[in-house]
Amino acid sequence: MKYLIIKDNKGSYWNGDEYKDIDKINKEDLLVLLNLAETEDFEMDTYNEKSLGNKAHQIIYKNINDKFSQFLKDKDKFSKEAEDLYKDAIKKYSVEVSDKSDEVEENIDFEEENQINAEDIPF
Repeated sequence: MKYLIIKDNKGSYWNGDEYKDIDKINKEDLLVLLNLAETEDFEMDTYNEKSLGNKAHQIIYKNINDKFSQFLKDKDKFSKEAEDLYKDAIKKYSVEVSDKSDEVEENIDFEEENQINAEDIPF
């Protein structure tokens, strides 16, 4: 789906319900678009100064388009770096439940002499 479009000499973005003028975009909208760019098939119209009549739309659309183009280009690299960063920690702190469950049950020994009697508690 195209999330950034140029139509009728205006830049627009998809806010989840409809296309809105690019000069109305806020940080929450940018975050939503960034999350969509990470997970969805994210498309956008290529920036073309001549197809945008409004100077504000030209500046905003160009900046957003450039940043999202770079993000999409590096998306796989970011995923690989994040995976590598946490791979060692995940391996170190992961526990094989099936291997440890038998060991835990064998080590638990409730003998009568080791149990605490409620009368022995001083308070």
